Amino acid sequence: MKPRVYRSKAAWLFGWAWMLFAAWNVWDLTAHGSIPSALIAGAVLGVITALVFVMALRPAVVLEEGGVRVRNVLKNAYVPWGGVDDVSVTNAIVIESGDTTVRCWTPQATARERVKAAGRAAKAARSSNRAERAAAEAVGARTHADWVADQLTEMSRSRRESSSGETRVTWSPSALAAVAAAVALVVTAFVVS
Repeated sequence: MKPRVYRSKAAWLFGWAWMLFAAWNVWDLTAHGSIPSALIAGAVLGVITALVFVMALRPAVVLEEGGVRVRNVLKNAYVPWGGVDDVSVTNAIVIESGDTTVRCWTPQATARERVKAAGRAAKAARSSNRAERAAAEAVGARTHADWVADQLTEMSRSRRESSSGETRVTWSPSALAAVAAAVALVVTAFVVS
């Protein structure tokens, strides 16, 4: 099974746009900047880039053969299909596994998204088109997070036998490295200026 990755497309696109902007600015600071002002600007750029990386590019829910991998801002979690006790959606998807609770950073179900989904469902239910009414009944006032949670629940039931590994939550080396690099840039900028 090829892993299925669920993330916020808008955040992911913004994150990569920011990375291109940051790369261009690093080149510009290197080619035309002067110390210490270029170092201070680089430190600010580095802090913002680290935040964009951990908050926009990293978060994802990855459905794998043996379980679900959740990449949040600073931590990674893995829950084997056999370890999934419950999946619920509040403003975020929450996966229960024994004593461990994993809140997924993305996709989220905001109040605005729930209101829009309810409006779409009500509009389709009032439609004279039979197919639209049937679709409205099937989908209801559901958000993307609700749909992903249903996928998680269904896969945890159907793939228990192919479950592998154990539930674990660990710090993300890449996220910690990005934060450490941003802190190092800030410290260097203070020392030099």
